[in-house]
Amino acid sequence: MLSIGRLRRPHLRGWAAVVCVVLLGVPAGSAAAARADVTAQSFDFDNGNAILEVIYPTLQTVERQVLSPTGGDATIIIDFGAMLEVTWFDAIAPYHPTAVGIYSNLGRRPASEATNRNKNTAILYSSYRIMNTYLPMASATWSAMLSSVGLSPDDQENTETAVGIGNLAARHLIEARNNDGMNRLGNEGGRKYNQQRYADYTGYEPVNTAYTLRDPSRWQPNLVPNGNGTFRVQQFVTPQLGRTRPFTYDDPGEFEVPPPVNSDYRRRQAYKRQADEVLAASAGLTDRQKMMAEMFNDKFVSLAVVPGQAYLRTGRTGIDDMVQFIATTEIALFDTGIEVWYQKRRFDSVRPFSAIRYLYGDRPVTAWGGPGKGTVNDITGNEWRSYLDTADHPEYPSGSASFCLAYAQAARQFLGSDSAQLEITRPAGSSLVEPGITPANDITLSWDTWTDWARDCGMSRLLGGVHFRASIEVAGDYAPRIGNLAYEFIQRHIRGDV
Repeated sequence: MLSIGRLRRPHLRGWAAVVCVVLLGVPAGSAAAARADVTAQSFDFDNGNAILEVIYPTLQTVERQVLSPTGGDATIIIDFGAMLEVTWFDAIAPYHPTAVGIYSNLGRRPASEATNRNKNTAILYSSYRIMNTYLPMASATWSAMLSSVGLSPDDQENTETAVGIGNLAARHLIEARNNDGMNRLGNEGGRKYNQQRYADYTGYEPVNTAYTLRDPSRWQPNLVPNGNGTFRVQQFVTPQLGRTRPFTYDDPGEFEVPPPVNSDYRRRQAYKRQADEVLAASAGLTDRQKMMAEMFNDKFVSLAVVPGQAYLRTGRTGIDDMVQFIATTEIALFDTGIEVWYQKRRFDSVRPFSAIRYLYGDRPVTAWGGPGKGTVNDITGNEWRSYLDTADHPEYPSGSASFCLAYAQAARQFLGSDSAQLEITRPAGSSLVEPGITPANDITLSWDTWTDWARDCGMSRLLGGVHFRASIEVAGDYAPRIGNLAYEFIQRHIRGDV
């Protein structure tokens, strides 16, 4: 999902301000007011960009509220992003000289109709229909979004008008993706009543419990405090993702991914060595490393805001080019997620917190001692916690490392260069883990290339204490390949070679 927070362009100031409000922590009431200020203005259909000026400012507030106020799990964010943004490609394909939609072939409109007005209109209506289907709890917001730019909700479908094309493109994607394995509507497995969106229907059960580590090589659900004196036991988030239908390949089993041999507790030296590396990283955390770990942990920021800024700095802000770039990177992320979750379920591998508790128990270790405590040498293995919260799924391979490598490769291919201007500034005291303490001073995280950005993305998971090094490094075996597949897939559709 392309999203930008700080760029200064005259016709983009309104939405940029909104994204800053949403993503940089201004209270929700202020965010709503800022969005209202933007949408109350007259949107310029002929010269504006509805994606940047209307859809994203509305969507990001709702995503934060509906998915999670802290960013949500990557699988849910990426899945919704793909459904929404791939639809844009299909919605404007009829206005392109050669392009053919991914889930629809709606013919070719005359060149005289290939205007920003028609493309913006088609994109808004396709978005409205996707949003209502997959985030129906915010239907009033989606209707208000259309009304704010002078459009009315309309279910007409045809291949002659932008309204009809946008609606029809969305319907074709929804129908094609119903029952694709992801369970977006909660009806997979034949469930008729009390359907639960994204629920597991495959019967996954962990070997270990939150209270008993039966097999130190396998994933253990963590016992997570809710912050109010109650606790919850982790559940494997969307284990069915590995069974979901990809865009660009047939079977996630076709990629060769070696097993996490160092996570076999019977290989005592290797098992302990990788756990000790996590402890050493924990003990040596700097302010920059902490903020980098937090930034990459927030998928809204790391996979939307930061790369979105880099894309806009290329000056390629035309609607066609932007939609094609977004579709390329979203498909790379979506298909990478399927591969990663297939392997996560296959190996069901132990997380660092379980291995460290198993190895050290009540014996002291040297590590980060928790928020505001710095590095201590008397914390026990059982007391240790990772700097980042451990995600609700097995360890191997790393999803974050894989997503960034796939995105970086797709972006490199599309833009024709590894060079990029990626940066984000974190104000003093803005840490979510150590609020008011970290960083001691404003810190700007920056990268000159997609390669550097993807490398630090992977290493942030080791620094954050949630992945072993092998889980990060193995992503290089398949994620760039999927990035290439996504680029080639979209280029074929642009050429109409499908």
